[in-house]
Amino acid sequence: MEITAVIIDAQRTFADALAIRLNAEEDLSVVAVAQQTATTMGWHADVILVDVDLTGAMRLCRATSGAPQATRVIMLSHTSEPTRIVAAIEAGARGWVCKDESVEHLLRVLRGVARGETWLPPTETGNVLSLLMRQRDRRRDGDRKLALLTARERQVLACLAEGDSRNQIAERLNLTVNTVRTHLQNILAKLGVHSTLEAVALTQAWSMPPDGH
Repeated sequence: MEITAVIIDAQRTFADALAIRLNAEEDLSVVAVAQQTATTMGWHADVILVDVDLTGAMRLCRATSGAPQATRVIMLSHTSEPTRIVAAIEAGARGWVCKDESVEHLLRVLRGVARGETWLPPTETGNVLSLLMRQRDRRRDGDRKLALLTARERQVLACLAEGDSRNQIAERLNLTVNTVRTHLQNILAKLGVHSTLEAVALTQAWSMPPDGH
C-alpha cells in the first residue's frame, strides 16, 4: 500500500531533495512540497512532514489530527527539546525527527507513523514522558480545584479570562459590583492564588497546551 506524504519546510532545497529521496521508495509518494503551512490547509495525505519552526506548524498539527480522516504529522527540527516535543504531542503530532538524523531513520519513523505508531527521539523519551506525567498531574490538580468553584464563580472566572473588568462582569452577569468582588475573593481562596492575574494564568495553563506558533 502506497503512503502519501506532504513536505513543508522553509528551505526549499532541503524539501525538494527530501522529496526526491522519498519518491525513490516504492511504497512512498510525495504529493506536494510547500514552504508555508498556510498553503497546505485542506490538503490530504497519509503523513505530513513539517518544520516545527514554521509559523502555524502547531496549528496545522491540531487541525489535521482532529480531521475525520486524520493525517498524521511528523515534526522536523534541528533540536530535540523535551518541552517542544511535548507541545507537539499535545497538538497531535505522531513523530519528531531531527534533521541531522539519517534518511533511513526518517523512513523508519515515517512508515511507523503511517501504521499508527508514535515516534520520539530515543535520547529524550524519558524526559518527554516525565514532562507529560507532570503536566497530567498539574491538570488533575487544576480539575480538583476548579471543581470547588460554584457555577456562578466559574462564570465570573470565564469573564475575567476574557479581559472583563469587575464592572463589566457585573453588567454582563446582572450582578452588583460588590457581589462580583465577593465571588473573586472566593475564587482566589479556592484556587490558592493571590491575584486575579494568577487565577487566569493558572486556569489557562490547566486547559490549554503550550503552543509556540
